[in-house]
Amino acid sequence: MLEGKTVLITGASRGVGKETARSCAKAGARVIIHFNANESAANELAREVAAVGCIGEDLSQPGAADRLWDSAKDMADGVINALVNNAGVYRATPLSDSGSWQSGWAEQLQVNVMAPCELMRNAINAWGQAGGSIVNIASRAAYRGDGPNHAGYAASKGALVAAAKTLARAHAKNNVLIYTLTPGWIETDMAPSRVEARAEAVKDIPLGRVAQPQEVAAMAAFLLSGQCGSATGSVFDINGASYVR
Repeated sequence: MLEGKTVLITGASRGVGKETARSCAKAGARVIIHFNANESAANELAREVAAVGCIGEDLSQPGAADRLWDSAKDMADGVINALVNNAGVYRATPLSDSGSWQSGWAEQLQVNVMAPCELMRNAINAWGQAGGSIVNIASRAAYRGDGPNHAGYAASKGALVAAAKTLARAHAKNNVLIYTLTPGWIETDMAPSRVEARAEAVKDIPLGRVAQPQEVAAMAAFLLSGQCGSATGSVFDINGASYVR
């Protein structure tokens, strides 16, 4: 399904990124793994999936996304066929704390919006008319909103959705295919862990459980395959019917 394609996956040392790397490799792709701090986990995954390599970059820093793309392109002998923008941060931005408000908004806008958009810009410019595929991992919060202390997170994911739709419309003529996934709670270390919080989260999901990272990864790998190009620009909800549009 992905034979002969090289895929760059951000935030791939754990969670959805890790499972996406596994799914893409299983489908025949050559995978390039990005990580922020967890180098040992990234290297372990790289050995498991026979990755082209690992690249460490802190996407909260200006210029990091451009450096990541250039490094990945060098690793791939100049050709990257697909991109998965998975890396993201989830920070509280309470109205009552001006320090957390300012720092949380700034970090989330940089990591959740600027970095993936810079990677999309690099990819689209590199591909020209040859085309390629992009999957962005956003969030249910982009449409439903989030808790009272996470307006910054919801806004950042909403911005990513809007940017992806815009670029999909603009570049479909060159066979650039861009999709966005908007999961609800996923079984990762970002999911609620306290018993009370967990019960409350699950109560809101008609399916009766949070999503598994493998489910998100399977959808990402399928979309990267190009088997449904007419869906470019679409947003896919993976939330157990907790928010139905």
